[in-house]
Amino acid sequence: MLSERRLEVLRAIVQDYVGTEEPVGSKALTQRHHLGVSPATVRNDMAALEEEGFIAQPHTSAGRIPTDKGYRLFVDKLADVKPMSAPERRAIQSFLDHAVDLDDVVARTVRLLAQLTRQVAVVQYPSLTRSTVRHVELLALAPARLMLVLITDTGRVEQRHVDCPAPFGETSLADLRARLNSRVAGRRFTDVPQLVQDLPESFETEDRGTVSTVLSTLLETLVEETEERLVIGGTSNLTRFGHDFPLVIRPVLEALEEQVVLLKLLGEAKDSGMTVRIGHENAHEGLNSTSVVSVGYGSGGEAVAKLGVVGPTRMDYPGTMGAVRAVARYVGQILAES
Repeated sequence: MLSERRLEVLRAIVQDYVGTEEPVGSKALTQRHHLGVSPATVRNDMAALEEEGFIAQPHTSAGRIPTDKGYRLFVDKLADVKPMSAPERRAIQSFLDHAVDLDDVVARTVRLLAQLTRQVAVVQYPSLTRSTVRHVELLALAPARLMLVLITDTGRVEQRHVDCPAPFGETSLADLRARLNSRVAGRRFTDVPQLVQDLPESFETEDRGTVSTVLSTLLETLVEETEERLVIGGTSNLTRFGHDFPLVIRPVLEALEEQVVLLKLLGEAKDSGMTVRIGHENAHEGLNSTSVVSVGYGSGGEAVAKLGVVGPTRMDYPGTMGAVRAVARYVGQILAES
């Protein structure tokens, strides 16, 4: 365990390196921070931190920079996540409040996160398996062709065309719509298959084929790839960090193009707390020079998806974590009110 003084020295090194992009020396530390000890003591503390792998010397006769291990300890020992200012909070709320639907909420969230953190922002669409049904609408397009519209509690809307085996009258359609909603409205998607399995049997024989076809379309919607949609923005922000990605920015960009990699980075939605993965803690080799800050968002206190940012390990962790947490909270409020 590090002493409180050496932990304070490490904090100062991280803060200075993040702010200046320059390796930090003992003289600069004593000048910029009130450490309450002599430069000689600070040098001894830095030597001990280096020996334990928390900082490293990138060049001969240079100052020190934090290692992945040093950043990890810094994040783990953070006393406070930097809160957003009142103007920043109002700006977030105003920007997101003008969203017109779920797609717009996600698009605005990505732009906002990228602007606030100056990192790459990643937002996952709400997962259908963690959502509940708000309403199922059925519309007649032709005598034997319907449109099924599925609306979730998170504001997600899925539309599917249904080709019926026989013409289906308006009276039968209204009956199916009413019976279907009485069973599934307000229920979790994972419960839907069991709730509707005997529904066709309650209809007249000539209508059962169409009812079964509609239900099959509804259930297929739950397992399609749209389940794992996400949006990424602010990739151009990486160009500001050429110093942080010596010779390795291409693997970072390639990794960011792989949706499955990003989904693994964000983690499971059920893990709704703040997650910070630093450097080599990211399993994908192309992202070993990055850190990922993510958190769950949702309505009713339960996470339905994740959002976060990807940037260099030389990151303003308190500020980034504060921004990610604040945006997630506002998105959750919007979903709850939608």
